[in-house]
Amino acid sequence: MAAKAKSKASTKTLEDMFHETLKDIYYAERKILKALPKMAKGAESAELTAAFEKHRDETEGQVERLQQVFEIFGKRAQGKTCPAIDGILEEGEEVLEDFEGAPALDAGLVASAQAVEHYEITRYGTLKRWAEMLGMQDAAKLLDQTLQEELATDKALTKLGESGVNARALEAA
Repeated sequence: MAAKAKSKASTKTLEDMFHETLKDIYYAERKILKALPKMAKGAESAELTAAFEKHRDETEGQVERLQQVFEIFGKRAQGKTCPAIDGILEEGEEVLEDFEGAPALDAGLVASAQAVEHYEITRYGTLKRWAEMLGMQDAAKLLDQTLQEELATDKALTKLGESGVNARALEAA
């Protein structure tokens, strides 16, 4: 039985891995799209609320680009349950519940959002490289566009944390 499983796995290619990872991030982006309004509503500062709303709009465009990548790849756009993003988003919901009304809420939301961004950055970086290796330059360009947005969002979140969110959490302690 183990030999049979190994032989089946040995027929898997980089194209298969690309497809599985693409389904993973498609699922993740759609889950993130549902979580962002909750995070925006829960944030205390107007600047953090605005950042979450801006990222929601960006995420809609990212989902559309992923659909284009599926099309280039010749596959139907579909997600595959991603336990990693489910866990990261669940932690963000815990922050919202456990710190509601607390001075540290926004600092926790920034940290939670950055965990999401870092997950996305790893996925898009990998997918971009694999698309290049597989000769899908158009897909690589679309994936890079999203990667650049994710990197910019991460920097913006860092700036929010450093420009006052973290200090306000500390001062009120």
